[in-house]
Amino acid sequence: MAHMTTGSGLLLFQNLHVRKILRGFVSFFEWFGDLGVFFGRLVWATITPPYEVKEFLHQFDELGAKSLPLAALAGAATGVVITLSTRDSLVRFGAKSFLPAVAIFSLIKESGPVITGLVVSGRAAAGIGAELGAMKVTEQIDAMEASAVNTYKYLAATRVLACVLMLPLLTLVTDFCGVLTGWLTHTLMDGISLRLFLQHGFKGMTFKDFLPPTFKTMVFGVIIGVVACFQGMRTSGGTEGVERAATSSVVLASLLIILADVLLVRLILTFCS
Repeated sequence: MAHMTTGSGLLLFQNLHVRKILRGFVSFFEWFGDLGVFFGRLVWATITPPYEVKEFLHQFDELGAKSLPLAALAGAATGVVITLSTRDSLVRFGAKSFLPAVAIFSLIKESGPVITGLVVSGRAAAGIGAELGAMKVTEQIDAMEASAVNTYKYLAATRVLACVLMLPLLTLVTDFCGVLTGWLTHTLMDGISLRLFLQHGFKGMTFKDFLPPTFKTMVFGVIIGVVACFQGMRTSGGTEGVERAATSSVVLASLLIILADVLLVRLILTFCS
């Protein structure tokens, strides 16, 4: 009898475990389905008039201009780290003269865009998710819809467009600060003029090396804006829901940026080489 009871309990536990896994899969695909519907409505709201120009400019300032110091600091730190780590490796192989080129190519082609996307994701995605989540749980979004305001156009489209347009500009700031601090680090150790550093660093670089990595950050902007707006506008559960919306916005946006970068690098190598 005890054996039968133990076997029944084990079977019940296994069934509950399987059901939990199945519910997780269903929730996963439901989330992507809801995200696809949200994205479709967002695209339609973006391309159809009237356009919320004033709100867009406000969001561009909130999400773009106020992210500038963060992007500059991240770029400066990245330039120092790349120069120091690269110099140590190149000295071992007797190729120290290639340091400017390796540092600048690494920063502009990959490190700068990705660092910018992740840093802005941490600030902008959390801000958008928390702001829209708070508006959702306090029924402000419902009140706007009751007043015939298109929330997809006014709240979501303006923020997504601001993210898309600000990312390439912030990437330029990150690259500039990284190159500048890379030169300062190099000149403190070996002594090299800025002109010579730039001449060696940009030797052989073309627009095909610079433009695709910079403009791929527009995709990062789409990811940040869409995920953060989606998570914020579907918030429920009061203040805990707002916290979950902000956290999930950052985590999902950062993860999708990394995954998107893998695909974008492959596409760039295929079509722009």
